[in-house]
Amino acid sequence: MVSGGSLSPQLLEQARHIEAETRAAGLDYYEVVFEMLDARDVNAVAAYGGFPVRYASWRFGMDYERLHKGYQYGLSRIYELVINNDPTIAYLVRSNSLMEQKLVMAHVFGHADFFKHNVWFSPTERNMVDVMERHGARVREYVETIGQDEVERFLDLALSLDTLIDPYLPLREKVRRREPGTVLGHAERARLSFEAVTSAPTGRRREDQPAAVASDLPTYDVLGFLAERAPLGDWQRELLRLVRTEAYYFLPQRLTKIMNEGWASYWHSRILTSGVLVPSEIVEFADCHSSATLTAPGQINPYKLGIELFRHAEHTGQDLFRLRRVHNDVSFLDEIIDEDFAVRHELFVFQRNARTGRTEITGRAWRSVKEELLRSLSWGGVPQIELASDIENGDELLLLHKHDGRDLKLDEAGALLKQIARLWTRPVSLLTVEDGHGRRLRAHEGEVKVIEAAEAEDACGLEESA
Repeated sequence: MVSGGSLSPQLLEQARHIEAETRAAGLDYYEVVFEMLDARDVNAVAAYGGFPVRYASWRFGMDYERLHKGYQYGLSRIYELVINNDPTIAYLVRSNSLMEQKLVMAHVFGHADFFKHNVWFSPTERNMVDVMERHGARVREYVETIGQDEVERFLDLALSLDTLIDPYLPLREKVRRREPGTVLGHAERARLSFEAVTSAPTGRRREDQPAAVASDLPTYDVLGFLAERAPLGDWQRELLRLVRTEAYYFLPQRLTKIMNEGWASYWHSRILTSGVLVPSEIVEFADCHSSATLTAPGQINPYKLGIELFRHAEHTGQDLFRLRRVHNDVSFLDEIIDEDFAVRHELFVFQRNARTGRTEITGRAWRSVKEELLRSLSWGGVPQIELASDIENGDELLLLHKHDGRDLKLDEAGALLKQIARLWTRPVSLLTVEDGHGRRLRAHEGEVKVIEAAEAEDACGLEESA
């Protein structure tokens, strides 16, 4: 079912036509609500993660400035914005042509189907608009009682840590909640990653339930641990939990960016070229579609890589709907990429030459290319950080960087460590490896020191990643 109070009768008719085509093709989704906005307003909504009712932050303001300037200078453009919710909410840009609106609506239906059926989205809150509205109201209450500057400073600190979560925790917890003896479906039995995830951190807390999370170590849910164990005031603890809830809501979008965009692009291409477009729109469609899938050398365009992976899967006789249901980006690429795909799409491995300063191709062997792609996408594309202990030297947190062959940028790691230490109010250490040598970063009283630490080479799994 489609609704769109701000759509013209012509666009609403087109939306219903495209809906009928997508459902006939097998797509299934919640009700989709289309809203029409000016480009400036779409940029503003995008800066808030798609939720105009969200609380204010200077970080969102910076995102808006980046998006708006990109639009002004012709460097970037948002065609649509679609929100994982029930009903699914999609924002259309008023300045789009009729053909572009058709393309965008078909693309939205692809996203809506993916949100509803992909296993990684299954634990997410489906009424997030209302949750965000409650969060916004709560933050505004604290601004009135605590003060805007203090609340904004703490929110900024909390948001700087929102990647320190466990990508596999929500789905693992959902499977664990199944009744004993229940036969798990294929989706639940899908591989969580190409890497074995053997840790068992504690569960994720619903915002309206008592917190029993992150009390056991080790855990990858560093943010959850801090929300429950750091010496915080009541209002600070609530805001940290709030940020954590939102971080887990947005997480599946990071884990499935290539699949999600590829699935939506595959269906907008198939639906529009199967009779939705009139002959006079074919050239415009080809130009618009090719622009969206254009790939610069050395970069990954999720639209292009995603659609080509689904097309290759179709060519090799695989069930596209099963693939859409059970995978994240890592497991999807692991299953689909083969030598034929790598050769046809001229994939390669590259790195910066330290002597010349130039980025150079270092190999085209398809297995090496595939391994590098999987490595770059593992753990949601961010470093894997484990909270190993909170009792070292009495009260010092010890974190481990699970080294996968890529070194951390120590200046950025040190800045993050200082933020954690501000919350913990006591020393925080991180073991990592740089250029094959163990390093220990220790943040205390606003300073970060880096010392050699041979024990880090074993603790961070250097031998396994070499």
